[in-house]
Amino acid sequence: MDETERQSEERGWATAKTLAEALPYIQVYDRETVVIKYGGHAMGETAVAKQFAADVVLLKLMGVNPVVVHGGGPQISAMLDKAGVKSNFVDGLRVTDADTMAVAEMVLSGAVNKEIAHWITMAGKEADVRGIGLSGKDAGLLTVKKTSRKKRDPDSMIEHEVDLGFVGDPTKVDAKLIRGLIASETDDWVPVIAPIGVAEDGQTYNVNADTIAGAIAGELKAKRMLLLTDVPGVRGADGDIIRQMTVGEASRLIEEGVATGGMIPKLQTAMAAVRAGVEAVVILDGRRPHAMLVELFTEYGAGTLVKAG
Repeated sequence: MDETERQSEERGWATAKTLAEALPYIQVYDRETVVIKYGGHAMGETAVAKQFAADVVLLKLMGVNPVVVHGGGPQISAMLDKAGVKSNFVDGLRVTDADTMAVAEMVLSGAVNKEIAHWITMAGKEADVRGIGLSGKDAGLLTVKKTSRKKRDPDSMIEHEVDLGFVGDPTKVDAKLIRGLIASETDDWVPVIAPIGVAEDGQTYNVNADTIAGAIAGELKAKRMLLLTDVPGVRGADGDIIRQMTVGEASRLIEEGVATGGMIPKLQTAMAAVRAGVEAVVILDGRRPHAMLVELFTEYGAGTLVKAG
């Protein structure tokens, strides 16, 4: 046996050992629902997007029921820039007028949604696992109301209402279609959901993808919700990644100013999802190869887990 063959054999034994160690975790998630919020810079890199799709297919083949909810802020911004439309943000939420809403729906429900579903279908071609693109407008999946936000004037300290335009918050999730797809005994579907919803009056709204993912995960009583971000997890006051915390501890991180910026809405989403019935939410770095597999099927996980208590 030459050196190349020896190294190949060692890799084979290492792979077998990893699979054996993953068995207890695979059984934990068998036939369980895992909602995955997919976004950030990883969406803009083809190689990373293909790897994400392959990992989603692997989850499906291992008995997990993955449901993907995606964002697309950078893609919307790029399209608006091409159209010469300037974006304004309030507390991280895009002010969305009628023209911006039309672009957002086109990008989110169109190009981004269908591309993710396509990559999943391509990755699962041999096993007949297929991605199916949806938005909150399909089958009454997501009912929303206009978002209400207040902002305090730094000089007068007086709060005033901020009109964000066509930005909505979920009020109802009708998950009948999703449940039907993931429970199918004849087909292996992976729902891929764009963050677009409809108000009672029929008006279309753009919705924060993290918020939608949390609402859908709560309605489905998901075993896990994975928030794929651009950071490795939540950092404590000492700067180290916190591997596990309760909802109460997450709330204190916000109150004490340890959690700042974009981490605040992610923790708020995690807390809301857990309160709604999700067993646990994990905030992890979606740019790392196989981060979802490491989180679900290894002892130490790959991010920060938020649970009830």
